[in-house]
Amino acid sequence: MDDLALWQWGALFFGAGLIGLSKTGIAGVSILFVALFALVLPSKQSVGVVLPLLICGDVVALLLYRRHARWIHLFRLFPLAAVGVLAGYLTMERAGDVTIARIIGIILLGLCSYQLWRRYQASRGVEPEPDPRRLPVWYPGFMGALAGFTTMVSNAAGPIMILYLLSMKLPKKEFLGTGAVFFLFLNLFKVPFGVNLGIINVDSLELNLYLLPSVLAGAALGRMLIGRISQSVFENLALFFTAAGALRLLLS
Repeated sequence: MDDLALWQWGALFFGAGLIGLSKTGIAGVSILFVALFALVLPSKQSVGVVLPLLICGDVVALLLYRRHARWIHLFRLFPLAAVGVLAGYLTMERAGDVTIARIIGIILLGLCSYQLWRRYQASRGVEPEPDPRRLPVWYPGFMGALAGFTTMVSNAAGPIMILYLLSMKLPKKEFLGTGAVFFLFLNLFKVPFGVNLGIINVDSLELNLYLLPSVLAGAALGRMLIGRISQSVFENLALFFTAAGALRLLLS
């Protein structure tokens, strides 16, 4: 930590604030803090620093939105999400950071394109408004596994859950409540793997203590903003930041 320049500290504090904001207000900014931490810290080290901060943000979001969580989606996602975490753990031991980032970026852009195509088709009357009941039976399991893998290797599963929850057409608070429960359990599940990989350690936890107030401040700001953002703006912002984050991963 002593080697960090002033601008790097600023980037870390700003990124920690975005963690809180993403958990209680604008979910789509989650990919931005991933990029900020990876810019300042070595890629794998950044994953270990971010994880405890995410858990803190998840706890705050759970306290605020737990009554709005839709458990049916969680039961569909959890089993294969755990499998995805295990696959991500094994991948982190073998693959390089650049390879992982580009694979994730391609997947996210593909999912974004699919979501936008469905909305475009619906607006032209070519097909009815997307109905969650018409999605393939494998879709929840696939998205859960993809989220588990992505969150283990880069803490960048936010965009994948955004696309899944948007496809389920959840209102804002149900969107945030369901995401809070899902990520709290998933992130807690990841902790032993992070410790085993050596990316969660005494030094990373010390840095977490410095950054925690920014997470709480961001969460408070998100709580204020959520009531002032319309559903359509909320969804458009989520898609925009997801696409931007995917391009960032591809170009990294």
